[in-house]
Amino acid sequence: MLNAVTPEFAESLHKAVPPDRFDEAGPSYLEEPRGRYAGQAGLLVKTRSTNEVAALVKAANTARVPIVPYGGGTGLVGGQVAPDGPTPLILSLEHMRALRAVYPEENVVIAEAGMILADLQVAAQEANRLFPMSLASEGSARLGGILATNAGGVNVLRYGNTRDLCLGLEVVLPDGSIWNGLSRLRKNNTGYDLRHLMIGAEGTLGIITAAAMRLMPQPTGRGAAFLQVPSPDAAVALLAFASERLGASISALELIHAQSYAFLAETLPDIRLPFDTAPEWSVLIDIGTNGTTDPQEALLDLAEAAAEAGLITDGVVAQSQAQRAQFWSVREHIPEANRRIGAVSSHDISVPLGEISKFITKGKAAIAEIGPFRVNCFGHVGDGNLHFNVFPDASKSRADYEGDRPAIKGAVHDLVHALGGSVSAEHGVGRLKVEDLEKYSDPAKLATMRAVKAAIDPNGIMNPGAVLRASS
Repeated sequence: MLNAVTPEFAESLHKAVPPDRFDEAGPSYLEEPRGRYAGQAGLLVKTRSTNEVAALVKAANTARVPIVPYGGGTGLVGGQVAPDGPTPLILSLEHMRALRAVYPEENVVIAEAGMILADLQVAAQEANRLFPMSLASEGSARLGGILATNAGGVNVLRYGNTRDLCLGLEVVLPDGSIWNGLSRLRKNNTGYDLRHLMIGAEGTLGIITAAAMRLMPQPTGRGAAFLQVPSPDAAVALLAFASERLGASISALELIHAQSYAFLAETLPDIRLPFDTAPEWSVLIDIGTNGTTDPQEALLDLAEAAAEAGLITDGVVAQSQAQRAQFWSVREHIPEANRRIGAVSSHDISVPLGEISKFITKGKAAIAEIGPFRVNCFGHVGDGNLHFNVFPDASKSRADYEGDRPAIKGAVHDLVHALGGSVSAEHGVGRLKVEDLEKYSDPAKLATMRAVKAAIDPNGIMNPGAVLRASS
């Protein structure tokens, strides 16, 4: 049984951390971007060291007070707020943003969990290296939350998810002990890999306080192109076609539907679109080359060969880094345009690459049977991750369809499961998808997850209600 924060408990924490660590839990700590959950105004503490985190967690475990870890607040599945249950301790790591070390010759950086992703990218660049993780929220998302949700982003095709970029972690466990796992090793087969257990656990097994992350050499050349494709099938075929010619230089291949361009034109008219007339389907391909390969020439050659093969119908290759940035601005502003329109139901899903076209066709048909909606489908072709978002008819608002949301979500997720996909590709489970995890997961997997949770966090204080249903 968990206990709410009490004045006595709050007073006891003043012995563990200085008084300036305490703050009021204002709206930014009690809301999440999609407005689906409102958190309780618990006790907010902003730590500045791993030892402070350990002292607070130890005290909370002794008193059986729930802890909600907080980073940048950018999560989209409600993992950073506690809408019910006993009033929690909100433990913020936003001031733990130190760059502890950079090892350019090893391609390794060690940073604290509160470091903003964009700042980590800059730190890598200053060492003439690349930290390849890239998200739309990189100006506010923090390393700890990125690791806790195993975020993906646009460069998974070349560099992998967050867990593929992590070499070691420092974690405060639920009893307040510190696991000092900040290894820089590439090979370490000494038993269970706790690093991968903590990554993606969304703060339910411990609090990540620092991480050793992989860096990459800076590409000597970068290029991008928007290419019109006749169908999603053609986009998937283009990926294979381009991989045969460009190999590992492909960083991203993003699928974009005409609805994305329409929403951008409606809500963000200052964003310069790549085509005068929006095609039904297009892809944004980005490459990073080394040596003497010219990225513009490589993309022009690809476009010519792809057109001859019937995989594209038109395209435009960026002629400068400024134009490449302009192309990416289009892609990166699609989520903001979506937010301004207001989705009835948003879906972060993945399916095998060969099932992408079938999913889109059947998904749109399933939505049409429920009612007149606009569907905006975009995402990362290279890893099968699509954002399949359903919006109100142009003459109505999200509120008019709120009652349809469960049916829409159920139809989409049932189809994803039937095609061998995942109902959470890169945003995590949080509180939003707990029932989905129970519905679609293998029973043995769920039982093992619950056993791990009970073993590591027997008092259930770590982010209760996220990922797994909280014990009553």
